[in-house]
Amino acid sequence: MVVPAWSGANETKMEGDRKLADVVAEKIESLIVEGVLKAGQMLPSERRLTEKLGVSRTAVREGIKILRARGIVETSHGRGTYVTELTGELALPPMMHLLTAYPRTLYDLLEVRSLLESEAARLAALRGTTADFTMIGHRYREMVASHEGDVDPSVHARLDHAFHLSICEASHNPVLVHMLRSLTDLLLSSVYASVNNLYHREPYKRQIDRQHHRLYNAVVGKLPEQARKAAAEHVKIVGESLQELEQEEHRLVRATLRLEGWK
Repeated sequence: MVVPAWSGANETKMEGDRKLADVVAEKIESLIVEGVLKAGQMLPSERRLTEKLGVSRTAVREGIKILRARGIVETSHGRGTYVTELTGELALPPMMHLLTAYPRTLYDLLEVRSLLESEAARLAALRGTTADFTMIGHRYREMVASHEGDVDPSVHARLDHAFHLSICEASHNPVLVHMLRSLTDLLLSSVYASVNNLYHREPYKRQIDRQHHRLYNAVVGKLPEQARKAAAEHVKIVGESLQELEQEEHRLVRATLRLEGWK
């Protein structure tokens, strides 16, 4: 009796591919959770995934299909398959409006930064790998180099933020990383406020540079408690410095009004 081509061994193979597809999906998900693959980043090619995972191209395609159905990856014609924005849209435009219209909310944001970034620094010092510390060093040197030239404050702010984010990624806590990434626009606004208002004032600049250096050394030196304190102190001093400038500005306004005869 002749066995039809679609039954028997082929059927077993199809079942095997389906099981392997689940394994492929699981492996790619773990790379995303661990921060190896980030939102917006392209997945490796089918050939590369086949080699790395030791499965067939069919299993890779089926695995990616599973991830697409879960909304974890998207495929764009001519671009390839990439990781989606996992945290979804936050109500950033209204929050950005409040931050602009009511500067007091900046200090609320700095409180949040202190809580999240101090713990991220502690975990990074505990869990960071050699590769993590290499990336942190690269980001730190980029940020320091930007101090030398006439760099636009927005560019400087992005380099500053990238340094802090690299420390967060070294925490190997995917929830913490995704939380901070989802708040990028808000966090950048607080970093920009620091850069734009403090860096052209030499005493403040020197103080912030020392804090960054202390934070960098504590993290790569694997000193968790010192790293936590350095991160918290950095954000605290930024907030206090901005408040000092705000009070100074108010005093200048009052003095000017008195000179002009206002009561």
